[in-house]
Amino acid sequence: MSSPEPYTVNVPDAHIEKLKRKLEDTDYPDELDTDDQWRYGAPVSDVKRLAEQWRTGFDWRKAEAEINELPNYRKKVNVDGFGDVDMHFVWQKSEVEGAIPLLFCHGWPGSFLEVKKLLPLLKGGDGKPAFQIVAPSLPNFGFSQRISKPGFALEQYAQTCHRLMLDLGYSKYVTQGGDWGFYVTRIMGLLYPDAVLASHINMIRAHPPSFTSQPTLALQHAVTPYSSAEKQGLQRSAWFTTEGQAYRQLQATKPQTLSFAFASSPVALLAWIYEKLRDWTDAYPWTDDEILTWVSIYYFSTAGPNAHIRIYYEAGHNPTEMVPSRERASEWIPRVKLGLAHFPREITVVPRVWGKTLGDVVHESVNEKGGHFAAWERPDVISKDLQDMFGKKGPLYKIVPGKSGY
Repeated sequence: MSSPEPYTVNVPDAHIEKLKRKLEDTDYPDELDTDDQWRYGAPVSDVKRLAEQWRTGFDWRKAEAEINELPNYRKKVNVDGFGDVDMHFVWQKSEVEGAIPLLFCHGWPGSFLEVKKLLPLLKGGDGKPAFQIVAPSLPNFGFSQRISKPGFALEQYAQTCHRLMLDLGYSKYVTQGGDWGFYVTRIMGLLYPDAVLASHINMIRAHPPSFTSQPTLALQHAVTPYSSAEKQGLQRSAWFTTEGQAYRQLQATKPQTLSFAFASSPVALLAWIYEKLRDWTDAYPWTDDEILTWVSIYYFSTAGPNAHIRIYYEAGHNPTEMVPSRERASEWIPRVKLGLAHFPREITVVPRVWGKTLGDVVHESVNEKGGHFAAWERPDVISKDLQDMFGKKGPLYKIVPGKSGY
């Protein structure tokens, strides 16, 4: 087993210069004459402005230096059938005795960087619990290794994260995640319930309770009208189903064909991700530097600018006995205590009673503002949820044996 080593992000100058040449040579599409370009996707004017800023104004070296201020590490993690996988991760160790080990798992099109705003909020003190935070770049993302062998699906992602925690000395821990972080941490709880003692999720993928499996919840669902916020949430979910998920169908069926666009054109990658950053957030005031840093992490990824989308295909085409489909993450998972954070501009927003079909829910927050990238948009909410769950007055105080976090 390899030991974790400090890691410094250092993109070669040649890669940066090549990016700038490609940006300069970009041909842009036409668009319809309308004041509402967003109905059709990312507007040409927005993407042109961002691309020109990427080429002439954005300072990757400055963004890289800020990334390198984080406690970055790397180590090899053995994954069954795939050998040693080189993993990059942020690892904020706590000096507080008994700090709670927490795995933070990102999704698409996010990255390890989403944990950045949480790090100072979860150091503990003033009666708040402290956390040992591990935030990996998932394989095929960020600065972790590209997987070239088919079949790296949800069980493998879950095993990678679990074994990383074990390798770092955390035999029992808790998790936080949204997007693919929802699926990965849920499957971790399914496969490793002796280790994953509790999970907090901010993308809640759940279904209405049924009388055959959960009669009490089903009765509650049948007799309790949806609140106005829940009705609006169902409308948001319907929007995503009809107008927002074409990307997922493409990435889950023919990822290689789409990969030609990302490998060839940085502007294609920019437009693809920028659309999601705008559509999936709750009027979050993205700066150009934020957008271009997020996209640059994908473009300069160790795995290349297109490997990230393969998770959609692999997760949907590699059923196993324990994980017959990714829908298993949206079903009841026993033993793992659960915290839920509801946000009105998540890509799917379910009624609260639906969330209770996922497991033993011990904490919920219902928030009036926030979207898909909750740790970035609302780090105050995510940190408070975790503090309320694991603090002295919380339902999971001292859930990790021998870990008080104070």
